[in-house]
Amino acid sequence: MKSLIFSIHWALVSAVWYFGSGLLHDIYILKAHKGEYDRDLLRLLMDGHVLMLSGAVVFVCWLMMVSKIQCGGLIAIIVAVGMLIYCGMIFPFLKSFVTMAISLWLIIVSIKAMNSFPGIWEIMQKYR
Repeated sequence: MKSLIFSIHWALVSAVWYFGSGLLHDIYILKAHKGEYDRDLLRLLMDGHVLMLSGAVVFVCWLMMVSKIQCGGLIAIIVAVGMLIYCGMIFPFLKSFVTMAISLWLIIVSIKAMNSFPGIWEIMQKYR
């Protein structure tokens, strides 16, 4: 039986976590905001939208990895590194340990998956 610890389905977990966190963030910000639409509200809403976009992109990466497309892993790594940088930037205000752990695990799983998928050169050889 294949180990679930290193399964590519962790990309789906990451996508749901990122998107859900962004959605909850925006809902909380909109409920807590008093007054009209201003620059501060826009800045706070952008944080949630960054999370939701990251979740949507990682979901597409998961679909690519299920289809054994190597670029899905590469793009997931790029998004996970971006999320680690984002978490580092907001760390003084919000300690996002779970998001950082999920992002690190997404990097590990994506590297492992990329090494097991056929490369583009191997795929294109049959069309030669």
